[in-house]
Amino acid sequence: MYTIKEASARSGVGAPLIRAWERRYGVIAPVRTTSGYRLYDDATVDVLLAMRGLVDSGWAASEAARAITAGEVAVAYGAAAGPGPFVPAAQAVAAHRDQSIAKFVAAAESASPADTEAALDAIFASGSFEAIVDDLLLPAVAALGGAWTAGRLSVAAEHAASAAVGRRLAAVFQAAGVPSRPSVIVGLPPGSRHELGALAFAAAIRRRGVGVLYLGQDVTIEGWIDVFARSHARAAVIGVVTEDDRPAATALLEALIARSVQIIAIGGGGAAGVGMLPETGILLLPVRVVDAAVVVAEAIGRRR
Repeated sequence: MYTIKEASARSGVGAPLIRAWERRYGVIAPVRTTSGYRLYDDATVDVLLAMRGLVDSGWAASEAARAITAGEVAVAYGAAAGPGPFVPAAQAVAAHRDQSIAKFVAAAESASPADTEAALDAIFASGSFEAIVDDLLLPAVAALGGAWTAGRLSVAAEHAASAAVGRRLAAVFQAAGVPSRPSVIVGLPPGSRHELGALAFAAAIRRRGVGVLYLGQDVTIEGWIDVFARSHARAAVIGVVTEDDRPAATALLEALIARSVQIIAIGGGGAAGVGMLPETGILLLPVRVVDAAVVVAEAIGRRR
């Protein structure tokens, strides 16, 4: 048996955090001496190691505690005796991801607003926005398309679930703060309507402290040009979601280049097929939203 100081040393979890996890989530239950001191056995230290590993990999503490208590994440008993930090099994993390996505798609299939919101609550509770957006939230959105293709989901139900995701992303975007002047304008070219990836990117880069004006879907070339003239923004980020978006995106890029927009970047599933990229200096962004936000933020910083 170990004192809380010894359990902290073995697990790498500070004593105040150990007490907080016990009090808030009940994930551990140390025994008490007659004097009221906490004592921890090896199994409890292993739970602390599991909690630490999940939290370090981006999970919210509440969701990590729930998953461990429910048996969704196996605790590596005996880990406390081994060297080095505990790393949760990749299979456990993948299983949690797949389960969360399946619950969201099932809720969409049932056309239940309450179940859809509950599934989104669980996804957003799994970690910070940066931790969930690429590995959980956007894959869940993509899974809606798979369900529709398989005939399990109507167009109306898919739209309802996507709208629920859009409201969550808009809330994240708004919560990041509204700067006095935008540095980057984000939106889609004319005719393009699949905006969740672009909105996720706008939220991610705004959370990095970059001023953003988000235009949304199906924006005319004239509208893009007018906004740049009025806002004096320095960068444009255009979502090219599908192959069908490429011609309109190419026309928009040509218009922005003609007006000497300092930084132009494109991202999305159809972006790599835009033929004018090599000779123009246009940034082709990484697929992952968080990585793309870093690239654009650093490009803006270099041009100051």
